[in-house]
Amino acid sequence: MTPPADPITFEVVRNALVAATDEMVLALKRSAYSTNIKTRSDFSCAFFDAELRSVAQAFTQPVHLGSMVEQVPHAVRRYGLENLGPGDAIVTNDPHPSGVHLNDVSLISPVFVENELLGYVANLAHHVDVGGGAPASIGAFREVFQEGVIIPPVKVVEAGRIVDDVFRLILAQIRSKHETAGDFRAQFAANVTGVRRIQALAARHKRDTLAATMRELLDYTERRVLAEIGALPHGVYEAEGTVDNDGYTDEPVHLRARVEIGADGLRFDTSGSDLQRPAPVNSTYAQTYSACAYALKCLIDPDLPVNDGFYRLFRVDAPEGTVTNCTWPSPVVGGWETQTRLVEVMFRALLPAFPDRLPAGTKGMMCQAGFGSLDLARGSYSCFYEALAGGYGGRLASDGPDAVQAHGQNTENAPVEETELNYPVQITRLSLIEDSDGPGRFRGGLGLRKDFRFEQPTTFTVLADRDRQGPWGAAGGDAGRVAEYVHVREGVETRLGSKSTIDLVPGDMISVRSCGGGGYGPPAEREPARVLRDVLEGKVSAERARSEYLVAIADRRVDVDATSELRRGAA
Repeated sequence: MTPPADPITFEVVRNALVAATDEMVLALKRSAYSTNIKTRSDFSCAFFDAELRSVAQAFTQPVHLGSMVEQVPHAVRRYGLENLGPGDAIVTNDPHPSGVHLNDVSLISPVFVENELLGYVANLAHHVDVGGGAPASIGAFREVFQEGVIIPPVKVVEAGRIVDDVFRLILAQIRSKHETAGDFRAQFAANVTGVRRIQALAARHKRDTLAATMRELLDYTERRVLAEIGALPHGVYEAEGTVDNDGYTDEPVHLRARVEIGADGLRFDTSGSDLQRPAPVNSTYAQTYSACAYALKCLIDPDLPVNDGFYRLFRVDAPEGTVTNCTWPSPVVGGWETQTRLVEVMFRALLPAFPDRLPAGTKGMMCQAGFGSLDLARGSYSCFYEALAGGYGGRLASDGPDAVQAHGQNTENAPVEETELNYPVQITRLSLIEDSDGPGRFRGGLGLRKDFRFEQPTTFTVLADRDRQGPWGAAGGDAGRVAEYVHVREGVETRLGSKSTIDLVPGDMISVRSCGGGGYGPPAEREPARVLRDVLEGKVSAERARSEYLVAIADRRVDVDATSELRRGAA
C-alpha cells in the first residue's frame, strides 16, 4: 500500500483533480456550436476512479450532481470495462435504467496511465435536438420511443478516432445535424482534455501516489460531511406537493417526500408519490437521486468536496413504477420538471428546521421552451432550446432574486443578440414581470417575460408548469403569480397549456411569462422604504403596494399617515 500523501500534496492533488474537470468545462464550452451549450452552459463534467466512484465534479449544472453518478457506472459496466482501451469513448443517453431524458447525452472515456486503468472522464451535455416527435425533442409524448434516438452505451471513439458508422447513424436521427455534430465534437474535445490533464497529474505525482490520494480524498470527504450532518437538527421531515398537470389530463401529479436526518446520514423517501404516467412528467431514478444530492448539498458547508465520500452518506428510496422512479418504456422528457418540483417539496419539508437556509417556493420548474424551423431551399433544419428563468422565493432576511434559474439549474439566459443572429426568430420583448412577486416581509423574485416572433413556419413547444398554482409563500407570505404561456396571432392572445406544441405561421408570436417566487413573512411587515424602492424600480405597482403591502405611495414618496392608517386597519 502506498503511504498517505502529506497534507500539502493532498491539497494540491485535490484541487488539481477539480481543476482538470474545470478545464474540461472550458474546452466543451468554447468548442460547442449551440447556444444552449456554449452560452447557457447546459452541461457538466466529472472524473471517476477505476472503481467508478465519483472523485471530482465541475459544478456547471447541479441537476447533474447525482445523475452522472448513477449513469456513468451503469453505462461502463453495461458496455464492459474489458472492451475499452486508450483513446476510446462510449456515448449513451439511455434513460432506462440509469439515465435522464434523451437530450442529455453522456460521453465517457477511460484514463490509462502506464497501460493501467486509472479512471474515467465523463461529460453530459443537453443537445438541442435528438430527433423524436417535435423539434428540440421536447413535447407531450406518451412513451420514450417518441422522444428521440435512444443510444445504449456504444463506442463512438476508438483509439482517438471517431467511429464514422456509429456517428453517422446517430446524426441521421437528428434534425440540426451541423449544430449537433459540432456539439458532439466539443464533447470529444472535452474528454481528450480531461484525459491529458489527469495523465499529466499522474506523471507529476506518480500513478500509485495519485490513486492512494484519491482514495484518501473520498474518506476525507466522508468524514467531513458526516461531521456536518452530525450538527444538523436530526429528525423526520415530510411534505407533499403537486405538478399542475401531466400534459394530457388536468389531473395533478402528486409528489410526497420524507427526509430523515440521523447521525449516520440522510434517508430520502418518495413513497406515496403518484404512479408513473404515459405523459411527460416521469422522473427517472437518476433524476430523483440528483434532487436528493442537491438538497443535502444545500444543508452543509458549500466548500466541502462532492465525490463518492459525499454520496455514501444518503440513501434514496423511490419506489419503481412511480413518477419519481419510472420504468421502461415510460416517457422521460419532462422528468426534470418533476425533479425540480420534488426539490421544492423537500425544501418545504425541511424549512421549519432550516428557516435561515431555505427559501419560500421558487419557480419550481425548468420552464423548457424549444422550436424548430425547416428551410428546404437551404436543406437545413434550425433547432433552438432554452430553459427560462423565474422568480426565486423570499428568504428569512432578504428578497428572492428576480428572474433566475432556481435550485439545481445553473444555466444562463440565452442572449437576445446571439439568438437572433443564429436562429430564425426575433425576440421582441425581454423584461421582468411587474407585480409577479409573492408578497411578503421579504418578497419573492419577479418572473421573466420573453416574446418570440417568427417570420417563417415554425413548430414551438413549451414544456413547463406553474400555470395553475404559483410558488408557495412561507411564514405568512403569499404565493407568487402563476406563469402564462401565450400564443399571439394577428393581435389575438390565446392561452396555451404548460405542456403544448403548436405550429406557427409567419407573424405569430409566443410569449413565455414565468412565475414569481413566493413571499417570506407577512406582507404588512415589509418595510415601507423597501416597498417604495420596488415601486420606483417598476417591480411593484403603486396599486399593489397599497393592496398587498398596505403602503400608500404618492408623489414618489411613502405617505406615512395613510400607510399607518392602512396598517392599523388591517391589524
